[in-house]
Amino acid sequence: MPALAWLIAWGRSIAAYVLVGLYILVAGPSALLIALMTRRPSVLYWTGYAGVRLALAIPGIRVRAEGLEHVRSDRPAVYCANHTSNVEPLILFALFPPLFPRLHILYKAGLRKMPVLGRAFEIAGFVGVHRGDREKSNAAITEAATTLQRGGSFVIFPEGTRSRTNELLPFKKGGFVLALEAQAPVVPVAILGGRAAMKRGSALVRPETVNVRFAPPIETVKRDYSHRDELIAEVRTEIERLLALGPVG
Repeated sequence: MPALAWLIAWGRSIAAYVLVGLYILVAGPSALLIALMTRRPSVLYWTGYAGVRLALAIPGIRVRAEGLEHVRSDRPAVYCANHTSNVEPLILFALFPPLFPRLHILYKAGLRKMPVLGRAFEIAGFVGVHRGDREKSNAAITEAATTLQRGGSFVIFPEGTRSRTNELLPFKKGGFVLALEAQAPVVPVAILGGRAAMKRGSALVRPETVNVRFAPPIETVKRDYSHRDELIAEVRTEIERLLALGPVG
């Protein structure tokens, strides 16, 4: 990246951190209070959506999506995406308004300790997973499966951490066990360009176009826990196929 472009990118990145931080400080407590008083989480989703759009627009991240017809509010599903960058969860959230307020995530249970974010996650019905504690992790999967059966949908990043390359890391089984337990379909999602927008370990957000592809759902009806490896292989193969297609357009 040329020096001038690098300086501009850093300026836009700093502006994004500052303005989004201020937005959270101003809008977050108010939205949380309204959600607590009404017991309706929709305000949290739309407040978060506005913040996410701001966070993507200021540094110049553009999103091109294909297959959005597979994001359906009338059907619970597990949306399974590859993970190379911190911008990817934001990008997916920006594409998922049709699922509000029945969109949920599996997240690291330690985030519950964050004062505003933890309470917002609880109200929104997000499920905290205790890594390294099998009993608590299994309980979290069962809780999430109940949410799916009631009409919610989940987003998972099965690699568990960000890949430093475009190669997929091994998939963890939790999200697939969740889909099998709830008999909910898995929608493969491929994100291309996230790492170019924000590399792992860097705070710099570059103005890039990120491409997102959704594949048709892979059904889990009449499948059980014994089919988990088969399901993982099917989803992984589909995400690899979508990534190989290159940019949308």
